[in-house]
Amino acid sequence: MKRSFAILIATVAVLGAHSASAQDIEPGPGTLEVTVIPGGGTFFTSKNGAPTFGNYTYGGTVTYNVNHIVGVEGEVGSSVGIAQDLAFAGRTANIKTPTTLDYSANVVISAPTHSSVVPYATAGVGGLTLFDRPSLGITTTDSYLTGNVGGGLKWYAPNGRWGVRGDYRFIAVRGKDDGAPFLGLDNRYAHRVYGGVIINAIR
Repeated sequence: MKRSFAILIATVAVLGAHSASAQDIEPGPGTLEVTVIPGGGTFFTSKNGAPTFGNYTYGGTVTYNVNHIVGVEGEVGSSVGIAQDLAFAGRTANIKTPTTLDYSANVVISAPTHSSVVPYATAGVGGLTLFDRPSLGITTTDSYLTGNVGGGLKWYAPNGRWGVRGDYRFIAVRGKDDGAPFLGLDNRYAHRVYGGVIINAIR
């Protein structure tokens, strides 16, 4: 009888501690966040005869938050070519733009708020791989150095396990002498926006 009573007390204590722990969870950044990016857009500006164009963007990020303010983030995404009117090489035509693969390492600084909405700023360096598109004179797959700066907003659900994110980046692509005239001869600039779903993998 005494043993059964002791087991009952221990069970109640464990369940109570678990309930209190669950109630202590506050919405906000977790230690490890995964962001799934189902959709966005990357828009390159014109320079020296190279055209303005936009691509559909998707990808994902993994963020390790050192604390509630500072985090480091790895990001991989694809900017998928879509058919659009392009003025290039003295002619205007409806042509599919080249697809790119983007990857970067970033530092993320979050505002020290205690609400479910967290503004943040970010900057980093990485690369852009431009896949061949012979119709635009891009005959080989090539890679370029990139830098980015931007920010956005994160909103976290009350249970602290997931959220949503809106992000803006200004991206600079470093040109090179043997780059593709369509994109890579000169330094190029782009604006990227996306929406994503955050999963707090580790609180």
